[in-house]
Amino acid sequence: MTVGTSKTPADGFWYRKRVLVTGGAGFLGRQLVNRLSDQHAEVFVGEKDTYDLTDVANIRRALADSKPVMVIHLAAKVGGIGANQAHPAEFFYDNLLMGVQLLHESWRAGIEKFVGLGTICCYPKLSPVPFREEDLWNGYPEETNAPYGLAKKMLLVQSQAYRAQYGFNSIFLMPVNLYGPGDNFDATSSHVIPALIRKCTEAVDRGDKEIEVWGDGTATREFLYVEDAARGVLLAAERYDRSDAVNLGSGFEISIQDLVQHIARLTGFTGRIRWDVSKPNGQPRRRLDTERASREFGFRATTAFAEGLQQTVAWYRQSCGIRL
Repeated sequence: MTVGTSKTPADGFWYRKRVLVTGGAGFLGRQLVNRLSDQHAEVFVGEKDTYDLTDVANIRRALADSKPVMVIHLAAKVGGIGANQAHPAEFFYDNLLMGVQLLHESWRAGIEKFVGLGTICCYPKLSPVPFREEDLWNGYPEETNAPYGLAKKMLLVQSQAYRAQYGFNSIFLMPVNLYGPGDNFDATSSHVIPALIRKCTEAVDRGDKEIEVWGDGTATREFLYVEDAARGVLLAAERYDRSDAVNLGSGFEISIQDLVQHIARLTGFTGRIRWDVSKPNGQPRRRLDTERASREFGFRATTAFAEGLQQTVAWYRQSCGIRL
């Protein structure tokens, strides 16, 4: 376990607060840990190789080693549609075990507050748009990622049950798909934005005349810049103390077709886009109602999508050594 803390005196909410961040070395986790350290918290990051959270003994050891007053649970097995279709059992089992055991052991250890992250995949496939938290139980999730979505959704059920029976202070946040510099660009497990950025960039480098994209482009998605997401999680951790689920999003909806065109322009890809309609679109539409987050703990996204996307493309090109 690695420890990070700022030595500068301060008197804010996070000053010298001991916080265990699972998944702290991940995409969102790195942003969150940096913000916590900047606000003078004592941050503990459980490395996956040392603390496999599917094993309850490792969870107990992580809590004993860190002695936190708050646990922020970001660790998850995640991926795009292809990864979810290829590994549905793993996505269900690993995410369920990590969440259920960690919350239970946090309660047993007397942790003051537990912050659990769910996913927009918790929502029913045909939820009215924009997605409101009140509609969360009005149907079954989209089939391609239902095992993942349902595993994460059980953390909400557990959070509410433990608050009702034990008075345990746990909260449950549901972010949309995140994006930004430092995202996962792995060809087999990345989400749609990094996957398309990589695909277009490599096509330009090879001189390819076309790229292939799954579905027909009509599905819509909402995205949240990773720095905004980290700010939202910390605001909720500071100010929100109920177990009702809360959306974290930007409120901006874009079709996959428009997204591909935008990324193609930013990467310089001018070839043909071929849609593989034999592959699934996923959920038809995604856009969140974000009023509860605004009302309960003052969170609204501030990064414009065009700006965030440009920063993400620039970061990827630099990481690949491509001259801007």
